[in-house]
Amino acid sequence: MLTFAKIGTVSDRLKLIEEMLQTNPNDSFLKYAAALEYEKEGDAQKAIATIRDLLKHDANYLGAYYKLGKLLEAQDQTDQAIEVYRSGLTIAKSKSDMKTEGELSEALMLLGADDDVSW
Repeated sequence: MLTFAKIGTVSDRLKLIEEMLQTNPNDSFLKYAAALEYEKEGDAQKAIATIRDLLKHDANYLGAYYKLGKLLEAQDQTDQAIEVYRSGLTIAKSKSDMKTEGELSEALMLLGADDDVSW
């Protein structure tokens, strides 16, 4: 089984992921993996754009909400991060995904935006 972590440098992994995305442009896992590599390269804006595109095509890819929120927080875009966390929280609740629900609730709590979170 191929794991991206065992493939050379960030740019090597990113090149491979981008090649795979040419074949499967709507593959959510590959888009998420590309976003992680963009972040490692220091291109937070491209990572943010990639995850936003992923969520536009696959709103149920729950792990992306937390990562996108954290990326936005790091860019001092707290209000946008809160919106992302809340959107993901709504979907996590509808899918009874307690793990993601807990992570997103905690992220909101740490930002002081957990008024609508039921503990």
